[in-house]
Amino acid sequence: MQPAQLAETIMSGKDLPIIISVGPGAIIPKSIDIGMVGEAKNLEKLKLQLRDISRDKEIVIYCGCCPFEHCPNVRPAITALKEMKFSNYYLLNIPQNIRKDWIDKGYPKVDN
Repeated sequence: MQPAQLAETIMSGKDLPIIISVGPGAIIPKSIDIGMVGEAKNLEKLKLQLRDISRDKEIVIYCGCCPFEHCPNVRPAITALKEMKFSNYYLLNIPQNIRKDWIDKGYPKVDN
């Protein structure tokens, strides 16, 4: 999923998917902060979070800690979704990092 598409959905407030941060922090509004799922305890936390969700519910996963090719979190998260038989999930396209591909573009963010 492209960041602009998710940002537009968040700003509309309608038909929000389940948005899950599998990285170091939940920057995107309405997202669930699981923590870095490259760590086993957080991967289990993700699986528990997903346990009772309908398998066809729209889910968006994001990390943004570093470029995709180095990210230790997105692959385990997507693998868990596949193993749990989810059918309507997306990886948010953040190829560089959350700052460059989301914050710097002016998309909505959680104010800390």
